[in-house]
Amino acid sequence: MKTWRYKDYDWLLIGAVALLTLFGIVMVYSASFPLGMRAYDDAAFFLKRQIMFFIIGIGVFAFMMHVPYEKWKKTTPLLIGLSIFLLMLVLVVGNEVNGAKSWIGFGPVNIQPAEFVKLSLIIYLAQVYSQKQKYIDSFTKGVMPPLVVVAVLLGFIVMQPDVGTAAALMMTTIVIVFLSGAKFRHMFMLGGVAAALFAYIALTEPYRLARLVSFMDPFANEEAVGGGSFQLIQGYIAIAHGGLFGVGLGESVQKMNYLPEAHTDFIIPIIAEELGIFGVLLVVGLLGVIAWRGIKIGLSAKGQFGTLLAFGIVFQLLSQAVINAGAVAGMMPITGLPFPLLSYGGSSLLITLAMLGLLANISRNNNRLARVQDQGINKPTSA
Repeated sequence: MKTWRYKDYDWLLIGAVALLTLFGIVMVYSASFPLGMRAYDDAAFFLKRQIMFFIIGIGVFAFMMHVPYEKWKKTTPLLIGLSIFLLMLVLVVGNEVNGAKSWIGFGPVNIQPAEFVKLSLIIYLAQVYSQKQKYIDSFTKGVMPPLVVVAVLLGFIVMQPDVGTAAALMMTTIVIVFLSGAKFRHMFMLGGVAAALFAYIALTEPYRLARLVSFMDPFANEEAVGGGSFQLIQGYIAIAHGGLFGVGLGESVQKMNYLPEAHTDFIIPIIAEELGIFGVLLVVGLLGVIAWRGIKIGLSAKGQFGTLLAFGIVFQLLSQAVINAGAVAGMMPITGLPFPLLSYGGSSLLITLAMLGLLANISRNNNRLARVQDQGINKPTSA
């Protein structure tokens, strides 16, 4: 029978997750209260919804942390089947927001199926590649078969269209395939195919091409709101306005109907404006702690499944953060991808907390096994 103790929990990981999530709630309120007043006559409209999802998220985090993570292996057919069903459903009955049909409405609540895919795909890839180790040198038997499932899922996500999420999932997939032991020539092949596909996707739709051009030279067409130049330039103004120390919490000017989506994918510029570069460094520091703990957890995991699961979760969060931060800094095209644990959005928050709960679960198991092993080594023998 397994026995758990207080010291088995990864309190550094849990603390960093809690601090970053609570900081995100504060910043969501600060960034959204002008929009809440204009659109809903309620300054705390978005805050109350985010707190509701946070409370649910605490339960999700605790659940994922305590259910033995090895049990998720058996659920992969169900998770992938449910993911495909939800992605098909959203294309049929989904609500269109900002040109993307990515949400399914249930009364006052909208869920984003693509967020659920992030978790289910990582579990699936970790499970299937941990079972394919003896075939991993073969592209046709080891590497390629799971990628057919990945292609189906990403195809549905691109059709919404949600290229940002698809790109983040592709990056995570490549990392998991690489860490499972695939040959370098197979990795170069996959990377080339992925780059070609995303280049084709970006260049064949006028609005995507406009976003690509706008990030390369935003000031050439700064009034083109739809292309992303206007949003990017307003983000630049927010960052420049904040300087080193910021103008003060709640004192942002750009959120006053200047910067679109200030509480969602452009929350980083509001943090920079109100709390300065040091506020952004706080976010980077907390995310860095989570990533560092995740990498250590993956290296210490007992078994290939736990290792791939941990690294998949870490790199999914990092890829999402990099794409979001790169977009608001003008280094990547704007995709609408939220910053994990910071941006407003119930689906994103719940799935991110679920993934981090799973990561804490792996760490808890590592610590318990190390403790039991240490007790066995140091146990006094009878004379």
